Amino acid sequence: MKKIKELPLQGIRVLDVSQVMAGPFCCMLLADLGADVIKVEPPGVGDQTRKAMGFRLKSDDSPGFFALNRNKRSIEIDLKSESGLKVFYELVKTANILIENNRPGVTKRLKIDYPILQKINPQLVYASISGFGQSGPWSQRPGFDLIAQAMSGVLSATGEVGGGPVKCGVSIADLGAGLMATYGVLGAYIGSLKSGEGQHIDASLFETALSLSIWEVTELWGTGNIPKPMGTANRMSAPYQAVKAKDDYFVLGAANQKLWKSLCEVLKRPELFDDPRFIDNPARLKNREILIRELELIFLTRPAAHWIDLLLSVGIPAGPVNNFLQALESDHAVERKMTMEMDHPVEGKIKSLGFPIKLSGTPQQLRLPPPLLGQHTEEILAELGFSKNYLDYV
Repeated sequence: MKKIKELPLQGIRVLDVSQVMAGPFCCMLLADLGADVIKVEPPGVGDQTRKAMGFRLKSDDSPGFFALNRNKRSIEIDLKSESGLKVFYELVKTANILIENNRPGVTKRLKIDYPILQKINPQLVYASISGFGQSGPWSQRPGFDLIAQAMSGVLSATGEVGGGPVKCGVSIADLGAGLMATYGVLGAYIGSLKSGEGQHIDASLFETALSLSIWEVTELWGTGNIPKPMGTANRMSAPYQAVKAKDDYFVLGAANQKLWKSLCEVLKRPELFDDPRFIDNPARLKNREILIRELELIFLTRPAAHWIDLLLSVGIPAGPVNNFLQALESDHAVERKMTMEMDHPVEGKIKSLGFPIKLSGTPQQLRLPPPLLGQHTEEILAELGFSKNYLDYV
């Protein structure tokens, strides 16, 4: 029988002292890689996301909570109580990584900030995720994805030309901060294996959103022009955007001179390749609106599927504008297992998004469903040597 290999982070313990999205997402990614993630939640209330969203299934927990908390165990701890703090400190002694996303200063008041916990466990890698970071004049502002997108400049460059501010539909600041924290804690943990010392990771939604604004900041510094909304167009190449066909929109990316030539040839418009307005990428960017009008005169004669097949046949990137149902039900997403099912103690079968990366030697596993509030409290107390009634408020 083939021996099952351990997951990469098996044997590593993570304390998830976070709520809502960025921190829980980071911790779920670590859990998916095999870490023992213990979600530390306020008694009787739990993670705010348990009661979020405007719909429920069978349980008290929302599908939003399910989406961010698989492969974790839950313990209820009142960090404001003496007994709760004692249990938490014992947990810290057993942990390798801790993730929290309180507003700066809150963990100090709770007596669970990095300087205190470092004395208890010098090898602890401690990550703080906040709206604007642990220092700076904005550090005490409440931080949400929308606020970070707005204050980082992302909203100013999103949407249609001449339109009002448009938020990116996906929570890129929140989820991006979770990804940045994951990258930070794994790097720091590897470093701690060499040095014997942990460290404090300071991640923020604001800096994440700003750091992802690569092309926009490049335009600002390169030209002195403040980037404006461009719809689906790209700041570096043209044509590279959504275009309208007879029945629907589709996207194409003739992002270099070779692809542009192929596009002109397959559309039977070779003269466009030699047109001074479109002679090279800088010219096409300058005259992008004229270029798209020329191309759409052609595309409007046939359905989107016709053009997508035609462009792909000559190696030009193209695709439909799918909604989420179409994306998830596509043959590709099905084969890549981007929808998974797991058993939940109350809901029965629930769906979960698939693992975004695939590890050949140690495939990720759905080991645990999203936990009920405090589901593993007694189990974890026993592991630490406490009686099941030690936390009398649970």
